[in-house]
Amino acid sequence: MNKRVVLNLLFVFIILSAFAFVSCSRTEPRIPFGFIELVYYPGTPMPQERFSFFVIAEDDDGMENLAELRLYNDREGLQWVISSDDWVQYEEDGKHWVGSRSITMYGDGILPRGQYRAVLINKGGEKTERLFVFDVPEDPRFPYPFLQIDSGRYSIDSKYPVNSFIVYDQQGNILRTVTVPKNEGSIAELNLPSNARLLALWAQDEQYHTSALTEAVSYR
Repeated sequence: MNKRVVLNLLFVFIILSAFAFVSCSRTEPRIPFGFIELVYYPGTPMPQERFSFFVIAEDDDGMENLAELRLYNDREGLQWVISSDDWVQYEEDGKHWVGSRSITMYGDGILPRGQYRAVLINKGGEKTERLFVFDVPEDPRFPYPFLQIDSGRYSIDSKYPVNSFIVYDQQGNILRTVTVPKNEGSIAELNLPSNARLLALWAQDEQYHTSALTEAVSYR
């Protein structure tokens, strides 16, 4: 092998090495914002608490490069791990959200209020974290809402600022969400789909990331 061939091969090796370094560059993902949302469900003697945990996730190599999301309460020694195969992902106003709607406290207890730490990890092992505070009151701010349906009419009793109907078919699949126009009225005025069979009241306190969901009630 002559000197020119060796130099050419060396040049190609340097170019390929530089390309590999650039293409495999390691950059941390980012978490601009995150929250835990509390949802009250019917329970005895008190409503049960369930939780949603979501963060805005960003990565220079795309969402497909993200691998895992973790939630820690360091004071209590608590940890939840959500893999990219299991998390819920959606886009809103150009922001990509990832997380879970099924965060539960061990033993169905009350999730501790206070500081939490979210950790986002990509497939290259790079990670970033963000601290945020879960400051939902330990006792419900509003009485549990109530939905009644009778003879083609509905009535609600809710102190929550925002109220909506969750519309289901006979199998329990969600068809749509409808804003409650007033505290009582005719179901026919809601213009629900022909295959709709059940309604539940979804009451929200957006300021405190708190909601309450009643049991679904048949209206047909």
